[in-house]
Amino acid sequence: MVTTSSYLKHIDFHRRSYPHPNEYPFNLPSLKDLDQLKLHPAVTFIIGENGMGKSTLIEAIAIAWGFNPEGGTKNFSFASRETHSELHRYIRLVKTPYRPKDGFFFRAESYYNVASQIDKLDSEFSYSPPIRHSYGGKSLHEQSHGESFFATFMNRLGGDGLYIMDEPEAALSPLRQMAMLARIHELVVEKRSQFIISTHSPILMAYPNATLYWLTRDGLEVRKWQETDHYNIMKQFVNRPDMMMNELFNEKP
Repeated sequence: MVTTSSYLKHIDFHRRSYPHPNEYPFNLPSLKDLDQLKLHPAVTFIIGENGMGKSTLIEAIAIAWGFNPEGGTKNFSFASRETHSELHRYIRLVKTPYRPKDGFFFRAESYYNVASQIDKLDSEFSYSPPIRHSYGGKSLHEQSHGESFFATFMNRLGGDGLYIMDEPEAALSPLRQMAMLARIHELVVEKRSQFIISTHSPILMAYPNATLYWLTRDGLEVRKWQETDHYNIMKQFVNRPDMMMNELFNEKP
C-alpha cells in the first residue's frame, strides 16, 4: 500500500487585513480569531452546528485553490448566482512540494447546478468521450439524488487528488455513507489523496486518525469523534429512543 502525500499543509488567515471585521464572514465567532488551520495529510473534518461557518470556511478554501464556487473541477467556470463570501481573498494556502493530478469541489447545495452544467457542455460540444463518461456514463439528472452523488464519488474521483467536500452525505443513506467511507479510505491509502470535509455525519467522522475541527461560538477546537455532539446524540437516540422521544415531546415516561 502507498500512503498519502499531503498537498495542503495549513491555511493562514490574514485577520489584520479584514476590511470589515465586524461583518460577515469575518465576524463569525469560530473564525474571527483564527490565525492558522493545520490540515491532516489524509482527512480533515470541519464540523459543528448550523451557522458556525463550516460551509463558509470550506468554500473559501475551495475558491482559494481555484475551484468554481458552486463546485466541480477547476475547469468549471459557470455561475448560477454569486453568493460566495470574500473570505477566500484573506487566506493563504500553504502547499507542500507535491502537486495533485486531480481535484474536485463537491458542494451538496449546488450539485444540481454542476449536473446541469455537465449536460449543457455535453450537448453543446462534441467531447470524446463526453464529460458524463467521467461520472459513470449516465446523466446525473437521470439518476436519483443519492445515486448521482454516489456516482461522482465512485467514478469522478480518480486519485492523486485534493478533494474538498461540503456535506457530501446530504443525499446518502447510512449504507451509502459507509460505502463512501470505504471509498475515501481507498483514495487516501492507495491513491495518494487528501480530503477536507464539512459534514454532519457521525459515520463519515469515524474515519480513523482524521483531524476533527469543532466550530463553536467560542472559537475552534480539536475533538475526537466520540466527543462530538453528533456522535453522542445519535448514540443516545439509538440506545434509548423512548427516553429521547419522551424528552422531545415533553411526555412523562
